[in-house]
Order: sequence, then C-alpha cells, then structure tokens
Amino acid sequence: MSGSALTLEEHAAVRTQIEDRLRSFLDAKVGEVTNAETRGVLQRLRDFALGAGKRMRPLFCYWGWRGILGEDRAEDDILSVAAAVELFHVAALIHDDIVDRSDLRRGLPTMHRAYARLHEESCWNGESGHFGLSAALLAGNAGIVWSDELFHDGWRARRSPGAMSLFSGLRADAIHGEYLDLFGEARTGSVAEALEVVRYKTAGYSVRDPLRLGGVLAGAPDDVLAAYGTYGMLLGEAYQMRDDLFGIFGDPLTTGKSNVDDIRQGKLTVLITIARDLAGPREAKLIDRLYGAPWVDGEGAAEVRDAVERTGARAVVEDMISDRHTGALRALESAAIHPAASEALRGLAHAAVDRRT
Repeated sequence: MSGSALTLEEHAAVRTQIEDRLRSFLDAKVGEVTNAETRGVLQRLRDFALGAGKRMRPLFCYWGWRGILGEDRAEDDILSVAAAVELFHVAALIHDDIVDRSDLRRGLPTMHRAYARLHEESCWNGESGHFGLSAALLAGNAGIVWSDELFHDGWRARRSPGAMSLFSGLRADAIHGEYLDLFGEARTGSVAEALEVVRYKTAGYSVRDPLRLGGVLAGAPDDVLAAYGTYGMLLGEAYQMRDDLFGIFGDPLTTGKSNVDDIRQGKLTVLITIARDLAGPREAKLIDRLYGAPWVDGEGAAEVRDAVERTGARAVVEDMISDRHTGALRALESAAIHPAASEALRGLAHAAVDRRT
C-alpha cells in the first residue's frame, strides 16, 4: 500500500474518531436535559453538528499534533480538542446564517428557518420569524458554551497555556471577522479590506489556528509553528476565495448553499472588489445597481454573474487561489514534521482549493 493511500485511510479513521468523540459528548449533554422543548432544540443542534460536514478544521488540528508526535493513533486529548474546534464551528455557522439571512445550509433549511416554519405550522403565539431567530441564536450559544467544556476535557491532559490562548484567539478572530463582514456589506470596500475579512473570518480561524493549536498541544518548536502559520494563512485565504466563487457561480444542488444570497447581501469579497476595479462602464453600472439589492431574483443574479465574468475577475481570483496554494505547500515543505502529517496536509490543501462544495 502506498503512503498516499495509507494517508487517505487514516483521514477517514481520524475523522470517524473525531465524530465519535463529538457524538458521545453531545449525546451526554442532550441526555442531561429533561425539558422537552429545550431538549428538542439541543437535539437539533446535535443532529446538525453530526450531519454532513467536511471536518476540515478538526483535521487540521489533529494533523498539526500528529506532525510533532508522529504517533499512529489519536489520543483522547487531541480528539476532544479537535471536536471542540468543530463544535464551535457549528455554533458559528448557526449564527452566521442568522446574520446572512440564509435559507439553506448543507442542502437543508437553516436552523432559524426550520424553527420559524415549526412555529408557523404549530400556530403558536407571536411572530414566527422572531421565534426562529431566537431559537437558533440560543442553540448557537449552547454550542459555544459546550465547545469550551469539550476543549477543557482534552486540554486538562497537557494544560498548555499556549493552547488555551490559541483556542480563545481562534474564536475571537471568527467574531472579529463577522464584524468586518457585516460592515463590509454596509459599504463598498477595497480589495485590501476584503482580504482583511478573509484573514479574520476564515484563514486564521479555519486553518492556521486549528493547525497551530494541535502543534502547540504536542509541543511544536517555534520554526514549525511559523511554518504552520504561513501554510495556514495562505491556504485559508485560498479556501475562502474558492467559497466566494461558489457564492456566485456555484450550483446549489452541489454546494448545498444559495448562489444568490451573496449577491442580495452585497458581500464584500475579493471577487467582487476585483470585478469593480476591472469593470467597464456597462459592467460597473450593472454591478452597482444589482449587487447588494435585497430584491434581486434569479434573473438579476444571472446578470451579475455575466458581468463579473466579463470583467475577468473570476480568472484573476483563480490565479490568486493557485498562487496561495503553491505558497502554502512551499511553507509546508520547510517544516520538519512527521512524513504522514506532511502528506496529509498536502492532501488537505488540495481538498481545500480543488473542491465542488
């Protein structure tokens, strides 16, 4: 069996172990709740967390740890910490869907939409939309609180102050990124400002910090942490740029997400800021009129796609993704880590930028 094939098998095994740890933790927490209504919300949180997901963040955390220790089995402490990273991500998705007023997540109704529908179909008192938002907000809050408990379950084995600081920073960066994203929608920004959103909302929180968190828990030296940081930031930027392309050009049946929401919300993305910079008068007028207009329908969204395509911005972003992917792999090559981890991280880099969802 080749090293690459072995790594693919290990990816599946590690992912299963992380999901098993997350499942056992969430089953225990939901099982503690006796009130039927509260239990129902938390059960939905549990089901969402264990549903379809790429588990990229916990895998980066695990392989950052494995790169230093080189062990061929996952210990309980790293599984708990990696699962905590995933649980925080789940909570952040629920809140992000509220902020973005999204209808779909992973091909299913978002949490707030599902609870609004439940309220409406049950003919309960009050306003259905507000009920849905409130239920989803509280479910996300539960996920954040529980992620802290799950992190400490793993952290207690090593009690690394650096790991605790990184986990706090990871969550703070995600919130900072959401603020920047919110303000970016409210006003037209530059490419530099769009990249700042990417670095806080995705690159640090999704790749760099989970990877470095695993490394710190394993006692990684400074030079490896620096390489992890460069790899993580470059790859995280490429990952978000790919996501932004999906946000306009993706097929919802494949991605499980709308390809109109970003247009209606006027998301400040690298793609759209470059399109504005490159646009001729015709394209600029159309983008200014339709991008960020909440009433845009499928036909209007198609016009925006065509305009962005004509500016050449899509091709520019594809080149930026490729350049960052190459730079991330170059940084990885400089890190003195276990070969299995290096191979796995190369595979994750490929999966992050060459994907369909």
